[in-house]
Amino acid sequence: MKLSDFDYELPPELIAQSPPDKRSGGRLLVLSAELPEHRQITDLPMLLGAGDLLVMNDTRVYPARLSGAKETGGKVELLVERILDDANALCLCRASKSPKAGAVIKLLGGAKATISGRDDDFFRVAFDVGQPLLDYLEAHGALPLPPYIERAVHDEDKLRYQTVFGTNVGAVAAPTAGLHFDDELLQRCTDAGIDQAFLTLHVGAGTFQPVRDDDILAHKMHSERLVVPESLCRLIEQTKLSGGRIIAVGTTVVRALETAALSGRLQSFDGDTRLFLKPGDKFNVIDGLITNFHLPKSTLLMLVSAFAGFDRLMYAYREAVEKRYRFFSYGDAMLLFPEDPPR
Repeated sequence: MKLSDFDYELPPELIAQSPPDKRSGGRLLVLSAELPEHRQITDLPMLLGAGDLLVMNDTRVYPARLSGAKETGGKVELLVERILDDANALCLCRASKSPKAGAVIKLLGGAKATISGRDDDFFRVAFDVGQPLLDYLEAHGALPLPPYIERAVHDEDKLRYQTVFGTNVGAVAAPTAGLHFDDELLQRCTDAGIDQAFLTLHVGAGTFQPVRDDDILAHKMHSERLVVPESLCRLIEQTKLSGGRIIAVGTTVVRALETAALSGRLQSFDGDTRLFLKPGDKFNVIDGLITNFHLPKSTLLMLVSAFAGFDRLMYAYREAVEKRYRFFSYGDAMLLFPEDPPR
């Protein structure tokens, strides 16, 4: 398939610029064996069954965006993609001219950062901030909202661009399907016999990286860090043996679980993944997926079309546009099942 196959028309006003008043207040487009069904996020406990397992990503976003200046006075913005240790990180750099190795960037509070090299699209940066880098970011960094949210960060974002269950700090973008869950909805799922479990995938800025080649097989996927614990693998196995379904909350959970099952058998995993799921690929673990609506021509749109079926997914997207659903990180969601679920 070609990149152009994954394009669709999206009126700009449907791109959600703010979260709904209530976390679980969004709409839910359900795509099962029938035509798309229009429901609410709060209907999830009725749409899933006792014995099903929700798997969620417990990563937490840190304030990864830093403003600084070159020694010549030119403005620089650093996005700390991955903290390597207390003083070093991989960063994206926005400046009028890309800095070279050895360039020094002045930061707030008398701190500085020195460019030490390149790693693909990222700069290796050594920080001299007088404290552990994460502590400095918490004091001086800004929350990295996605580029399609065209406004300044509000105080509300510091709460709402985090999941209620995010505990493991390390992401520069939220696992947005999880943003729909509040404590009340989680409790209602529990009361309905729907279990919940967690893994960790630290979402990187590469999630917004465009696919540049019309031959999608030529795309090089960004690397992200993940941990799938052995206890989760055992729980998934028990759930399937009992007839329950594995429902991934978000594409990050899909990539994590399917990475851990690349051998054909799910096993614990602690490392990096560059897994690129696209139409024609096999899914070894998940039976259902809760996900937001994704950007045209994005790898995430390719992933969900691989799971749900390209034609029916693109039909559902066109219907979502027609029905005025809200798109992307702060938008509405879908509940997807494969066209021919395993029996």
